[in-house]
Formats: sequence, C-alpha cells, structure tokens
Amino acid sequence: MQEEAANSDLSCMIRFYSEKPCQVEQLDRILLSGIYNVRKGKTQLHKWAERLVILCGTCLIVSSVKDSHTGKMHILPLVGGKVEEMKRRQYTLAFTSAGAQAQTYHVSFETLAECQRWHRQATTVVSMRLSMVDLSCYSLEEVPEHLFYSQDIIYLNLRHNFLRSCGAGSLDSLCRFSQLKSLNLSHNRLGEFPLSLCEISTLTELNVSCNGLHCLPTQIGKLLNLQSFWLDGNFLTSLPEELESLQQLSCLGLSFNNFRELPAIFEKLTFLDKLALAGNLLETLDLAVLNRMSHIKSVDLRLNNLKRAADDTPEGNKSVTYMDLRDNHLTDLDLSSLGSLEQLHCERNKLKELTLSGFSLRALYANNNCLSSVNVYPVPGQLTCLELVHNQLQCVPDWACEAKKLEVLDMSYNLLVELPSRILSSLSLRKLMVGHNNLQSLPPLVEHIPLEVLDLQHNLLTELPEMLFFKALNLRYLNVSANSLESLPSACTGEESLSMLQLLYLTNNNLTDQCIPVLAGHTSLRILHLANNNLQAFPASKLSKLEHLEELNLSGNKLKTIPTTVSNCKLLHTLIAHSNEISIFPEILHLPRIQIVDLSCNELTEILIPEALPATLQELDLTGNTNLVLEHQTLDIFSHITTLKIDAKPSLTTDSALTSTFWSHGIAEMAGQRNKLCVSTLAMGSFAEGVEAVYGMFDGDKNEELPRLLQCTMADVLLEEVQQSDTMFMSNTFLVSHRKLGMAGQKLGSSAVLCYIRHDLSDPASNFSLTVANVGTCQAILCRSGKPLLLSKVFSLEQCSEDAKRIKEQKAIITEDNKVNGVTCCTRMLGCTYLHPWILPKPHVSSIPLTVQDELLLLGNKALWEHLSYTEAVSAVRHLHDPLAAAKKLCTLAQSYGCQDNVGAMVVCLNISEDSCTCEMHGITLPGPGGFSSTTAKPATPSSSSGIASEFGSELSASEVSSEVGSTASDEHNTVGLDGSLLPRQERRCSLHPLPPSSIFQRQPSSATFSSNQSDNGLDSDDEQPVEGVMTNGSKVEVEVDIHCCKGKGLEFEPPALEYSASAPGPEDDSGLVLIIQRQNSVNSGTAQGGIKEKCELQKSPSTCCLYGKKLSNGSIVPLEESLNLIEVATEAPKKKTGYFAAPSQMEPEDQFVVPPDLEEEVKEQMKRHQENGADQEQKEESAVVLPEEFDTAL
Repeated sequence: MQEEAANSDLSCMIRFYSEKPCQVEQLDRILLSGIYNVRKGKTQLHKWAERLVILCGTCLIVSSVKDSHTGKMHILPLVGGKVEEMKRRQYTLAFTSAGAQAQTYHVSFETLAECQRWHRQATTVVSMRLSMVDLSCYSLEEVPEHLFYSQDIIYLNLRHNFLRSCGAGSLDSLCRFSQLKSLNLSHNRLGEFPLSLCEISTLTELNVSCNGLHCLPTQIGKLLNLQSFWLDGNFLTSLPEELESLQQLSCLGLSFNNFRELPAIFEKLTFLDKLALAGNLLETLDLAVLNRMSHIKSVDLRLNNLKRAADDTPEGNKSVTYMDLRDNHLTDLDLSSLGSLEQLHCERNKLKELTLSGFSLRALYANNNCLSSVNVYPVPGQLTCLELVHNQLQCVPDWACEAKKLEVLDMSYNLLVELPSRILSSLSLRKLMVGHNNLQSLPPLVEHIPLEVLDLQHNLLTELPEMLFFKALNLRYLNVSANSLESLPSACTGEESLSMLQLLYLTNNNLTDQCIPVLAGHTSLRILHLANNNLQAFPASKLSKLEHLEELNLSGNKLKTIPTTVSNCKLLHTLIAHSNEISIFPEILHLPRIQIVDLSCNELTEILIPEALPATLQELDLTGNTNLVLEHQTLDIFSHITTLKIDAKPSLTTDSALTSTFWSHGIAEMAGQRNKLCVSTLAMGSFAEGVEAVYGMFDGDKNEELPRLLQCTMADVLLEEVQQSDTMFMSNTFLVSHRKLGMAGQKLGSSAVLCYIRHDLSDPASNFSLTVANVGTCQAILCRSGKPLLLSKVFSLEQCSEDAKRIKEQKAIITEDNKVNGVTCCTRMLGCTYLHPWILPKPHVSSIPLTVQDELLLLGNKALWEHLSYTEAVSAVRHLHDPLAAAKKLCTLAQSYGCQDNVGAMVVCLNISEDSCTCEMHGITLPGPGGFSSTTAKPATPSSSSGIASEFGSELSASEVSSEVGSTASDEHNTVGLDGSLLPRQERRCSLHPLPPSSIFQRQPSSATFSSNQSDNGLDSDDEQPVEGVMTNGSKVEVEVDIHCCKGKGLEFEPPALEYSASAPGPEDDSGLVLIIQRQNSVNSGTAQGGIKEKCELQKSPSTCCLYGKKLSNGSIVPLEESLNLIEVATEAPKKKTGYFAAPSQMEPEDQFVVPPDLEEEVKEQMKRHQENGADQEQKEESAVVLPEEFDTAL
C-alpha cells in the first residue's frame, strides 16, 4: 500500500477512505468481493492469475489470495474511469482508472449473472465524485480528521450524529473546506447555531433542522450565496433582520417551530416562492399580510392552531396558487379573494361553510369536515378533481354539475338522497365515488358517457339504470356492494357484448341465480365478488364464458358445488367460497396459476387431488369442514403448500369443555393485494390455571417479523406480569414486550391489541372481567346487547389529538402524508425505538366486567375498521353461531368494500350467563380428565402421550423464541404422566358461583440461578437448546408453585407410586401436608428413577385438591414441546395460606424432602388414621405437630 501511495492523488484517496490499512474483513465499505482470474494491463503480456478482487468504496482492490490479509494489495481508483465488457473473452470486464497514467485490470467471472452484477455496481462507482461525502448516522462525536485530506468536498452530509458546535473536533473546523456548497447538520442536538458556519461563504444549501435552536445569530447575513435554508423542527419564534441580506434565498423551511404570526422578513425575501410554516402556533390566517408578499405562490400552514381567516383589505391576491390548511381548527373559510388559487387542501378541520373563487381552481380537497354548503363562484371551468368525503352535504353542488372539465368526484360518506342526471351524464367525468349515502335510485342514462370508475356501495339501491352497460362502455370498475339489488341490467344485445367491465363487486345484496346469465355477458371480468347473496347454483355454461377471471369470491351463499367449468378459467389465482354448503371439492387444482383457495366452513367430505399440485398454490384453507377426513397420503401431497389450514383434532380435556362453554373464537387473515401477510393473531381460549382466555392481534403494516415475534412471546410475558402485579400488569406486558423485541424493534414497529378475560380472585363474588390494552391502530369492540362498545383507542395522528399535540411539541417532522418523519401514522407502537420519544409503547388500558348482555368480542386491524363501521361489523356477524364463519365474513366484507391491504379479524363468541353454568353446585358433574366422568377413582398407569395432567388439559407453551420471556410465566405446564382420575378434584365453581373465600389459594414464585446466552435482539439464539421445560430470563429460573387448599370431601382413592415424597408429621391436628415433585417427561410415573428408592409409601389424605397447570400457547407458530414441571400439591391445608420452595433447573436424586427416621412410623400411622376416618370429617382428631420449617434438601 505504501508503494501505491506514492501517487499523491491515490494517497489522498486512501487516507480519505481508510485512514490506515486494515484487514479485508474490517472494511465496512465493501460492495462486492470474490476470487476470480485477473490479468493486469491492456496488452496480453501478463498472464491470467487467480486473485482476490474487492470492490470497496470507490476502488477496485486486487490481491493474491494468500496475502490478502497482510496488506499486499493493488488499488485501482475507479472514480472518473470506465468499466467495459471484453468481446474476446466471455464474462470478462475491463476496469480502467482515470488520468494520464491509467491502469487496467481484466477480471473474468464464471457466470453471466455475476458479470452483470459487477458491471452494474462498478458503473455506479465510476460515475461517483469524490466531492460527495455521506457520513450520516455514524454516531460521530467529532469531525473525522482524515476528512480534511480532501479539499475538493462540495457536498457533506453529517446528519444524525452527535457533533458539537465548539471545541476540539467540533464544527468549527468545517470552515477549512474552501469549496463546500452543501452541508447537512440536521439531528445533531446542537442546541445553538454554530457561528463558524457563517464563515463558510461558499454555502448554497444549509440544513440545521431538529437541533433545538432557539434563535439565529446576526452573523447569518454573511452567507450571501445561500439559496436553501432548512430550519425545521426547532424552537424559533423570530428571525433576525440580517436575514434580509440573503437575496438569493429561494427556499426557507420554518416548519415545526414556535412562530405565532407570519414573519415580516418574508416580505423582503423576494426570491422566496414558498411559505413553509407547518406545525407552528399560528391562530389567525392574515390574508392582508399575505397580500403584501406578492412573490409567494405556495403556502403551507397545516398543523397550526388556525381558527379563522382575516381579510381586512378589499384587494385580492393574484400570486398564491397553492394553499394547504389541513389539520387546523377552522369553522368557516372564505378565500374568494385568492383569485389565482388553483389547489386547496383543507382536510380535517371543522368547516361548516366554504367559499372560494373559481377563476383558476383546479383541485379542491375538503374531506373530514362538517360542510353543509360549498360555494364556488364563478363556475370553475378548470376544475378537474373535487373531494368532499365525510361531510354533511345533502346534494351535489350546482357549480360542480356545470364544471366542464371535472374528471374525479368523490362525495362518499355524505347525506345524498339523489344524484343529478347532469353528473351521471357528464362528458368529462371519469371517476364517480358516491358510496355511503342514502341514494335510492339513479337517473337514467341517455347519452354515452366516458365513466370508468363507479362506486355506489352502501346505499339504498334496489336496481341499476337499465342502459348502464350500454351507455358506459368505458366502465372498468363497479362497486354496488351493501345495497338491496335483486337483479342486474343486461350487458349485451343478442350474442355480442361490448362490456369492458373488469372489476365487479356485488357483495351483500339480494341477488339470486337469475343474475348469473347477466354476469356472463361481462366477458372481460377479472375480479368478481358475489359474497353474501342468495345464490344456490352457478350454471356451468355461464362460468365457462368468464375466461379472463382472476379472482372469484362466492362466500356466504348456499352453493352446493362449484361448476366443473371453473377449470376453463386458466387465469384464476384466487377462489374464495367459504360459508357455503359445498360437499364436492371443485376442480381447481389443475389451474396453472391458482394461488389461494378458501373452502372453509363448508360440508366437504373428501378431496380428489391430482398426483402433483400446481407449484403456484400458496394457501389452502379447509377449516370448518367437520366431516372432512384427510388421509396421510393427501397430507403428504399438501406438504409443500406454504399455508395449509385444517381443523385440529378435537380435544378431550375438561379444560376445553369448560372454556368452550364460556367462549369460542374464530380467526381470519387475508393478504389482499399484498404478496405477504403482516398480520398475526394470538388466541388462547384456555390460559393460565383457571377459566381464563387471552386474545390478541398484531399488525406490522409492511413487516411480518414483529407481529410473529409478539405472537410467540406476548402471552408468556402477560402470564409473568399478572403474577407480579394486579393493577399494572397490562401496561407492563406491553413495555416488557417492547423491550424484548431487541434489535428487531429498532427500525420496525407493530400495532397491537391484547384482551385478557379472567376471574378476579380477590373478589370471589364477581363475574369475569375483560381487560383490553392496545397501541397503534388495532382495535377491540365488544358487542353488548347488539350494540358496539369501543374498548380501545386509535393512536394515529389523525384520530388522537393529544398524541399529535405531544409529537408536535417534541418537534418531530410530520410529512404531508401525515406520517411521523415519513415513517408511520401511528403515535404509539411496539418497536420503532429509533423514533423515540415521538413514538411510545405505552398502551391504552381499559377494564370492564362482562355481563350476560355481552355477545361478541371483535378484534381487527386498521384495514378492517377503515372499511367497516363498528355497527355494521356487529350486525353482520351477530346472528352467526360459528365464530370462524363470522371472522371470515368480516374480512370478505372489507375486501369487497375496497380493502386491498392485509386484513385480519377475530371473533370471540361470549356466553356468560346462568344457563352456561358448569359448576358442580348446580348438579352438573364435570367430565374428568380424558373426557370421562370422574365419579370413581381407580388406579391406572398414566401414559406420557395422553397429555392429561390434571382437571384441566393444557396447550403447552413453546416460547423458545425469547429467552427472557417466561420465567415464572412459562415454566409450568401440565404434568404428563399423572392421570387425573387418581386425584379427587376440588369442587369446581364457575365465575357466577365461586367458592367461598376460605378456599382461595395464593402463589409465590421462587427462583434459582440459571444463565443463558442471548442474541443481539434479546431473543434466544437458534443454536442454543434451552434446558427442557425451563424458561429463563437470562439470570434466573423462576418456578411458580401453587398451593391449593380446600376442605376434605370424603373421597377415597389409591395413590400412585411417587418418585419423590416426603412428609413431616407432628402433634395430631386437623391438617397435614404432602409435597409431591414429579418429572413430567417420565414415560411411566409409577416407575421410580434409577438409583432412587422411596423413603416411605404415603397414603394421600382424603382432603385433597386438584392440580392446576398453566395453559400456554404461542399462537401456532412454534411447534409444541415437552417441558419439565415442578408441581406442588397440598393434601391438607396448613396454617399458612401460602408457601414456596426453590428448585434447581435439573432435578437430582438427592433433591428430596427427607423425613427424620424417628418420625417415619408416626407419619405412616398419622396418614393411615386420616384414611380410616375420612368419611366422618366432623369427628375430632388429635393435634398434629406443626410441619418443621427446615428440610434436609439441596435446595
């Protein structure tokens, strides 16, 4: 390198990019690298040799393979050089440097793709200039000294660092650059404007946004060549008068500061054409001041506190052509004096009346207001786009009907009762959106119209104009969903059809089979939605005519079959036909482009499949077909499908029997037009140790990683937090989950909603309570007495004014598409930590007791609630008994209403009533483990494959994704190998009839030290196998022990052989204690471990209680696994109501409770006496010695 550095230009470049020689693997600017055959020079005097070639920064580095790490390398600067393909040798490039003494290296590649990749990247490098340096986001605290080796730097980017404005290594040294023109110092937390910058007279562009500046120095007037000056995101309240000397200044950004009025300096800066003051504190729009700024053409005053517009002068303004007044507090607006105004944005105000000049008006956007009238005079002859969505207009304005160039009219979500014939017959209108109104009919069409898009959804239409498809020959898109249509107009005369319709949405009408022949006339259809109608059959001959069909939705009808002619639709890629009566699997697996097939909630019995499935098939949903049995051979053929959804085998556990009495759930997720699904759900109908449930939904917007991580870990975090806090557990769950996202949550974020149903143990007389927490745009709705009850809060800039105000005060940059720093519209999310403190993980938490009037719990992501109102969602699924069909219906409705994004819905059917009581005090005997009544208890050899551990069955947790998630939350599962019939059950009470307070138990976690390696993002490394059954937080293993205390019921049984047992009797008393520790992974619990002998065989007391196991699930992503459980069973209630013991992560033979030899016989006698006198609980017993507090144990 020293030899090559003899060239002064090359030496400068080496110091600039490297500062000092370093090993190849340490180069962070490596673009491409590999070992190839290389020849030096343009002639063929040199031979081809194998060399290590690296494209690093702006250089091509060539070195021998064995000397690549010793610094012996040849460096070829490529800036200003050229890269050419050699014609004489295949897949070979010639790299040539610039200058009179240019050198050339020929590199031969093995494949064409590799050659093209190097050529493309090297061409980019060749076109670069050394004058551009980007050191943004490097966490720099000082300006690098080697930066000054190059005096030719013109563009320097130092944003998002930690640079200082004064001192050694500060920005004072930047004045050494004699040719610097563009400097970006945004997001450096400077606090004050560096005076040294005023000495760089060559600057033409300067960006000091988001630096906490409160004022500008008077020396700023020295920057006479400055043309663009960005000061956004600071705390400026005024500007110095010296700024007027910058007569070349054409762009001045002052958004998100603290200005309360328009700066007067703008009048003297005549080169400025844009007034950028978004996100300030202006309360009045002074049009008189604006009139004096005749050079200003564009005004951006969005996100201020504007309440009125004042115009004290009769003179009009002829310069302003663009005005943005979004997100203010205006109630009325009169801009008739702006005669040259071409485009106006005034969305999300409180406008009731709007008056404008129509001389030059081309576009008007006034959505989300309270407008009852819009006055424009004269008639806007140049108007092309008019959007008045979400207002209170009862008719289309007359001036809009007379606009001769109007192409787009959107008046959705208003109060329109009729549509003028002049609008529908307009010769310029191409897009008409009038959905969500009260239209009962449409005017007849007389002339041909150029209409291409027509949206009439959510009206009261019973029929369409008879000549619609004859007169609107250019119609491509028609949506008439959610009306009362019973028939459709004809599309052809005779055999010929001129229809060009491609997208037709007819969901949620009253259409019957009679409309099918009419549909066959639209031979160009690509997307057809006929969901939720009254179709009973689809004639095969009609479907065969729709050869261009790509997406077909027939769900929610009464179809028996899908016609075999569907095989003629060679372009079909999506078939959705859930919630029908289909019994025969359609012939769709022969289609070459089929990707998604949804036949859930039908009556399928068998599937006839070809030997090979199409490679394009990505998703097949067969859930809800109760009579469908898939053979192993069929499942093997389906194994390559990315997403295969089939019903799980019915559970025989008592747990499922109990929880299904109170609630059941259904989930639906659809990717829409996106190529990946970024929505995940969490559904655990059996959670923790009682009759509890957890439901959640996570929406990552454009990333799928975070929703899946939250799906796998959040239930375990909740379980741990519930045990540690009774009040803040939900907030802590979100905060801990946010922290555990680690590196994955740095730049990615996710909305989340979590619902937890439980019985409050502190108040036995209470009913179930529902606790809901959410961040972002996922929401939860409770259907109570048929009406929606909102339980969550939407955290977005548009719908959460408190957070929008907070973010604005913290000087975040809100872009014109209403996103924080252009990233997300959410104000609270899990993840996105690099946007702190603007984006917070703090959730909104609400809790409500469930009553008999509560019918449904609905969870959905942003896309669902954007297209379905709460009332419509509740009414659409309230009558459905199958929650899966209900969830499917919600997603189908959203897609038919125009949703093209990921959509997810979860429906939880609630049955909290006296009729659903399952407690024993009402005379209903609960089924024992395995689904049988436990009226008798017989000895049995439990099997490890039975999965029966106690009175309730459980889904095993598989939260191996997070090493920190779990702790006490995830190390207790059901004890495999314990047959529940061997243990008499505690009397089970429902939440409506709880047990007396005396039988309530408490839990305490205890811990033993355990270490665990973790990856960068706080999650377990893939190559680390955790100790079986032990979930750790990196420092501890916490094993929670339940001590269940209850009165004896006189039940007799034969105890199983115990692996470890101990008892310490004392003076005769009415209570005793037996502690049992058993390995869950034992195949036969009756077989003792090798080398271990029981000290004594103890008979259990008649007064026993049931075993409770935690019910955990990860949301069906990670496969289930066995784990080690430590379960403590109290057969007699001790005087202490709680207790705990510490256990090591691995059981050792010596880890047992030892009974002193002198008390052994007394213990046996005591237990025998308890068993003989178990039938008479009122008989007086002798007092027993209190259990000693000291145990001879390794713990």
